[in-house]
Amino acid sequence: MEVRGLRLRVSVRGEGPPLLLLMGVGGAVEMWQPLVEELNDFRTIAFDAPGTGESEVPRWPLRMHALADLAAELAASVGHNSVDVLGVSYGGAVAQELAHRHPRLVRRLVLGATMPGPGVPGGLSALALLATPYRYYSRAHFRSVAARLYGGEIARRPELLEREAFTRLGHPPSLRGYLWQLAALAGWTSLSYLHRLRQPTLVLTGDDDPIIRVVNGRLLAHLIPDARLHVIEGGGHLFLVDQPRESANLIRRFLTAQV
Repeated sequence: MEVRGLRLRVSVRGEGPPLLLLMGVGGAVEMWQPLVEELNDFRTIAFDAPGTGESEVPRWPLRMHALADLAAELAASVGHNSVDVLGVSYGGAVAQELAHRHPRLVRRLVLGATMPGPGVPGGLSALALLATPYRYYSRAHFRSVAARLYGGEIARRPELLEREAFTRLGHPPSLRGYLWQLAALAGWTSLSYLHRLRQPTLVLTGDDDPIIRVVNGRLLAHLIPDARLHVIEGGGHLFLVDQPRESANLIRRFLTAQV
């Protein structure tokens, strides 16, 4: 699809309430597959962010507000004026901005393994590995760094590495697109408006995440007025896809609960 002048690769699957998915830095739509299979009673809408997967690389980096506007227009383009939104990591930042800028579009909000811009940083080793997209280009490098970078089930179950490597290496981000995503985070913060968000919000965070410390999830849940926090025991940065059944059950219960 073409959205705001950019050619985007979009995946729409299933029938049911619409759920817009916003992936972490460098990730393509294939990375959602384990979770989407568990959430088969929803209509999931996912896309490769500009510069990742098969989406077009913008000439200049898009700021966070522009990425949120892009996501809003995409939701409208596939026929929805109200959606639930799930954002993970970098995608969680876009989700916060989307809920702030387009409050009528976002019905409920799920924030996974993310933070409000400046927060308590993860381990230096993990952050250094995150600064480069090399894990998307080299299977051997991904295998060597995955446990230190992501923690959780992927560190405890080596058999998950092959599946994760397949989804990553199949549609890697361009170097420029990856750097553009990192640039969007530079100087961004949601701290000034989190107290004004009115969407019911579920904050999910893992207690074994080397990138996003649990305290960041606690901060989000404290600052967003109608938010609840759930800490995934043993959850790493990829708990949405390496613990998909548990994650999907939590998300489904939250999105279908009566207000």
